[in-house]
Formats: sequence, C-alpha cells, structure tokens
Amino acid sequence: MSSATLPADVSIVDVVLPHEVSAVADARRRLVGYLKRHRVTEHACDDAQLVLSELLSNAIRYAPPLPGGEVRAAWWIDKAGIHLEVVDGRGDTEPRRVVDAHPGAVGGRGLAIVDILTSEWGVRTTSARRTVYAVVPR
Repeated sequence: MSSATLPADVSIVDVVLPHEVSAVADARRRLVGYLKRHRVTEHACDDAQLVLSELLSNAIRYAPPLPGGEVRAAWWIDKAGIHLEVVDGRGDTEPRRVVDAHPGAVGGRGLAIVDILTSEWGVRTTSARRTVYAVVPR
C-alpha cells in the first residue's frame, strides 16, 4: 500500500503482530474497533473480520515471518470498500483461488470464502515479502 496514492482523509491502520495464532484474535479486535468508529454495517464488519482472519491465518500457517519475526496487517476504508492487507515473509507456496475443493478435504476452502466475500483480492510479492490484499464491499 502506498499512502501517497490515498486521499488525505483516509485513516490507515498498520499493525505489527507476532507470527503466532493469537495474533489473529488481536487483529480482529482492532479491526472491529476501527470499523465501529467508522460506522460500518454489522454485515460488512463480519465479512471483513472473516477475510482478515483467513489472510492472517494463512500467513501464519504457510509463510515464514518477516525478518523481525512478525507479520503485518493494515486496513483502511475508502469509496471502494474496506481494504485489508497482510504482509508475511513469503513462503514457497503462493495463495491461489480454489476452484474445486475435494469434499473430504480438511482445509482448502478459506480463499474460496475470501473470493465470495470480496470485490477483489490478490497477491503482490517481492523477493523477501508477500502482501495479500482484499477489498470487502461496505
């Protein structure tokens, strides 16, 4: 994300979180507080929490931490919706859209849920980090 491309009235939250499962609940609490302050509907708030949880859980489960041992999450609201970003240390696998999860599979449906709940999502990578971003409609 580049704050230089955002309007001046957009408030960006950027949090550094430990690369551990407990970070997901902490990030969700912080996101809910932000969304309530911005009077986001309960439905959109629930969708944003679910998407953030999935992106963070995947980063913690499948990717190494950033060089300082952390993951980062950021969010903001603009006309397009609720923007969510999660940055990790870029593992060997890339997030991809799941077109047909096997009915007996234990996992593999999270990004399909993200696909349904967002107007767009994608991945930006560099040699040392990966950012998975999503936009949840308001």
